Amino acid sequence: MIIVNVKENESIDKALKRFKKKFEKTGVLRELRSRTAFEKPSVKRRQEILKAVYRERMYGNKDL
Repeated sequence: MIIVNVKENESIDKALKRFKKKFEKTGVLRELRSRTAFEKPSVKRRQEILKAVYRERMYGNKDL
């Protein structure tokens, strides 16, 4: 359970923003979305490889 203490004279918007950040860090929504449809392990591995290749192209191969 996520608890966000609202400080005195703090706007609700700021408290809501802190709640959203804490909720995002827990990964509940990400896990829920992943459980909605089964994904074969081979497909999951393939997606991870493609993401790694993309990251390597974007950030890894910088010639100085």
